[in-house]
Amino acid sequence: MAHQVKGVVAKSKGEPVSIETIEVPNPGSGEVLIDVKACGVCHTDLHYREGAINDEFPFLLGHEAAGLVEEVGEGVTGLAVGDFVILNWRAVCGHCRSCRRGRPWNCFSTHNATQKMKLDGKELSPALGIGAFAEKTLVAAGQATKVNPEAKPEVAGLIGCGVMAGLGAAMNTGQVSRGDSVAVFGCGGVGDAAIEGSRLAGAHTIIAVDIDSTKLEWAKEFGATHTIDSSKVDPVEAIREITDGNGVDVAIEAIGLPITYEQAFYSRDLAGTVVLVGVPNPEMKIELPMIEIFGRGGTLKSSWYGDCLPSRDFPMLIDLYLQGRLELDRFVSETIGLDEVEEAFHKMERGEVLRSVVIL
Repeated sequence: MAHQVKGVVAKSKGEPVSIETIEVPNPGSGEVLIDVKACGVCHTDLHYREGAINDEFPFLLGHEAAGLVEEVGEGVTGLAVGDFVILNWRAVCGHCRSCRRGRPWNCFSTHNATQKMKLDGKELSPALGIGAFAEKTLVAAGQATKVNPEAKPEVAGLIGCGVMAGLGAAMNTGQVSRGDSVAVFGCGGVGDAAIEGSRLAGAHTIIAVDIDSTKLEWAKEFGATHTIDSSKVDPVEAIREITDGNGVDVAIEAIGLPITYEQAFYSRDLAGTVVLVGVPNPEMKIELPMIEIFGRGGTLKSSWYGDCLPSRDFPMLIDLYLQGRLELDRFVSETIGLDEVEEAFHKMERGEVLRSVVIL
C-alpha cells in the first residue's frame, strides 16, 4: 500500500508553494524508500518553482537531504533498513561511455526511481529526481549514499548538493593544491563551500569577492584570507595587487553571470584555471578575445556537481566533519518546518541566509 505523506509542491509557475498530501509508492526493483530527516532549501528548488528548469509541473521540491532507509526494493544491495544516508542526484549507471572510461563523476545516464510519486492521481516531478521536502520520498538505490550516522541530518544533507558543488569545484574540478592562490566570485552557500574546499586543500591565499558586506564576513569564517567588495573596487586589479601583480592560480565563479565570469577569467595567473560552478541563465552569453584565451594558457572548466562521486566523496566529507576539520555547522542559518519553505525562498533571495534547513 502506498504511503500518504505531507510534501511541499509547486503547482504552477511562480506561484507560492503549498503543503499537500502526496502518495509515495513502496519501493520496486532497485528503489529505496527514505524517511527524510532534513532537507536544505537550495536555489535550484526556487528555480523549479519559477519554471526556470522546465515546465513539468507539479513539482515535488527539495533535494539536499539526509534520512533513514525505511524500505528497500528487490535487488538492492549495499543498503539496509535503518541506514543513515545522504541523497544525491548522481546515481551513476556504470555502463555509459563516461563510466566505461573510468570517469563515473561525468556519468551521462544517471538513475532515478522508476515509479512516480503522485498528487491526487497526477504524477509529480521530483526536483533533481529526489523530491525531499516530504516526510518520505522514493529514490533509486544509487541516489542514497550511506554515511556515518553520528553526523547531524541538518548538516549531512547539505553535502548532497550545495556544499558538494562548492567543495568539489575547488578540490576536484579546480584541483586546488598546497600553496595555491584562489579567488572565489560569489560568497553564498556554494561560494563559501569553495572557500572551505580551498582551505582544506591547503591554499595559501583565498580571496573572496562579492558585493555584499555580510557575505564577505561569512567568507572569512570559512577561510578567506582576503575579501574584495567588487561594488567599490575593480576586483581584477585588487586580486593582482594581492598576488604581486600575477593573478591567482585558480579562479572560481560561483554566481553564473557573464560579468563575474569575465572577471574570473582575467584575474587568474598565466596558465591558471577558471572554474564555472555558478548556474547561468540559458540566454546568457559571454564574449572573450581568442588571443586572450590562447595567450593566457591554462584551463577553462565547468564543474558539474563538483565533479563528485557520491560513493567516494560523501563518506569522506562526513568523516572530515566529525573530525572537526570541515565546517558544516556554519552553513545552517536556521532550521524550519515544511510550512516555512516559501518564506525561506524569500530570505534566500534577500541574501539573509546561507541555508535554511527543513527538519522533519
